Amino acid sequence: MSLISAVNLGKHYHVGSSVVRAVSDVSFEIEAGEFVAVIGRSGSGKSTLMSLLGLLETPDSGHYRLKGLEVAKLDRNRRAALRCREIGFVFQTASLLPRSSALENVELPLAYAGVRRSARRLRAREALDRVGLTHRLDHWPYQLSGGEQQRVAIARAIVNEPALILADEPTGAVDSRTADGIMSLFEDLNGDNRTIIVVTHAAEVARRTRRSITLNDGYLIADTRIGPSLPATVAAPVDRVA
Repeated sequence: MSLISAVNLGKHYHVGSSVVRAVSDVSFEIEAGEFVAVIGRSGSGKSTLMSLLGLLETPDSGHYRLKGLEVAKLDRNRRAALRCREIGFVFQTASLLPRSSALENVELPLAYAGVRRSARRLRAREALDRVGLTHRLDHWPYQLSGGEQQRVAIARAIVNEPALILADEPTGAVDSRTADGIMSLFEDLNGDNRTIIVVTHAAEVARRTRRSITLNDGYLIADTRIGPSLPATVAAPVDRVA
């Protein structure tokens, strides 16, 4: 069973009297443990596709299964519950809470999930250790470099042990050396059999992944294996959301 199965996904928006077809008839499958880049120029539909995969938007047409569950038509509350459990996000800017420490920022998804405080603290420490920031637990965001802030955001994305990590232009706001470090971290995380999808317009970022899905004007125009696939574990079916 695939972790992700998208069949003829479509999403359009009304802009004045015009209709913008951001994603049109996009189909693909992604197995657990893959490291995938979604690439395309600005306006190609890649960020809209990420929003659909991350349950931030609902498609106007097509089907989307995550861990075997048809999620395309779930209502807002069910999408939110599933998103909290199964998906971790990393965006171009870290978007950390300015009045919370690195540790407190990483704890946030666990708080939403109802994890008790002592367990939250332990798991957040472990996640920060995984991204190499044990020495920055109590620092405020303004005390962290741009690369460190993004590592905190990555720790926040993995702390719930999600089935899927979605990263939208995660290196877009940092210099090339920091970007290299961030991509090395994603490679390490993928080595732990974490499934990662990186949305990017940068060819050098896409080359660090193992597969690239190329969009143009909302259509999927290429799906290329860049490197050998990692052995994938079969994703356990997602529990149905009440």
